[in-house]
Amino acid sequence: MQTIGLAVIGAGYWGPNLVRNAQATPGLRLRYLCDLDADRARRVLGEYSTVRVSDSLDEVLADPEVHAVAIATPAKTHLPVAMAALEAGKHVLVEKPLAATHAEGAALVRAAEERGLTLMLDHTYCYTPAVAHLRELVHSGGIGSVQYLDSVRINLGLVQPDVDVLWDLAPHDLSIFLSILPEGVRPLAVAAHGSDPIGAGRACVAHLTIELTGGAMAHVHVNWLSPTKIRTMVVGGSQRTVVWDDLNPSQRLSIYDRGVDRAGAAELGEEKREQTIVSYRTGDMVAPALPEKEALRAVMAEFHAAITEGRPPLTDGRSGLRVLAILEAASASLAQGGVFLPVLGADSEAETPEGALL
Repeated sequence: MQTIGLAVIGAGYWGPNLVRNAQATPGLRLRYLCDLDADRARRVLGEYSTVRVSDSLDEVLADPEVHAVAIATPAKTHLPVAMAALEAGKHVLVEKPLAATHAEGAALVRAAEERGLTLMLDHTYCYTPAVAHLRELVHSGGIGSVQYLDSVRINLGLVQPDVDVLWDLAPHDLSIFLSILPEGVRPLAVAAHGSDPIGAGRACVAHLTIELTGGAMAHVHVNWLSPTKIRTMVVGGSQRTVVWDDLNPSQRLSIYDRGVDRAGAAELGEEKREQTIVSYRTGDMVAPALPEKEALRAVMAEFHAAITEGRPPLTDGRSGLRVLAILEAASASLAQGGVFLPVLGADSEAETPEGALL
């Protein structure tokens, strides 16, 4: 197995998780932990670690034994840090969101593609066994056509100093939506509503509504102020409905063969036609047995595989761009009182006349 020398950039909240999983992933060898606070980095690694500590990004990127970097720094720093890594010929794994703006994210995608380098997003939930099973079920037609998606991600969370609750929490749900939606179904327009009841200066509670091709609709509720933690998603199809409860390890997925069927007018007698064309279907509920695996370990394995196999990862740079496009439309909608606004690149992933990737 080809060994990839890795440096983790950032030793704050998420960096230690990247360090731990990188060290446990075959094919990855952690060379550096880089942070402006070198003492903090040393505390993360422990007294007996052989991994080098550096407070200089330039030093890390100049080392030929470093082939790739994993970035866990604030979103506003993603462009300069990731761009420096790409320009140094390093593959890049970056924490969500890809960048602070769609334009910055497009610049990173272009830089990676021009150099033939892997640019991957750490959309961790997309690598959970539950989402992998859900993606396979939806893509294989196991639930029929997608009719709606509804997600709730609320808890008594940390109010972020630089982003609102949409940019903090919604990328998880949006990345999952984009991962599981079948080919040909994509976001078209977005409306966002939010409130700031504690005077934080940014939305702490928000609701996001997304129009999808084919008439389906997706909804996301994110909230920093809830005393209870809820992580649920409902994916409704024409044949089956799937409920994902991420906080229920004994039954994360429940697949219901229950729903509403609509009969065509020609199928009904004259008397029934006047009464109703809707019937209810009641069937079984199945809870598939799923393995318990740490998703971040699968992220690291996919990063290694994408580099060594020369293929795009499951959550590549363009998937990160699609999340940014929805977030930017949501922010604009929030500022305009919740009107529906089109998602950039909803109908195409070609380049705009200005050359910005969609």
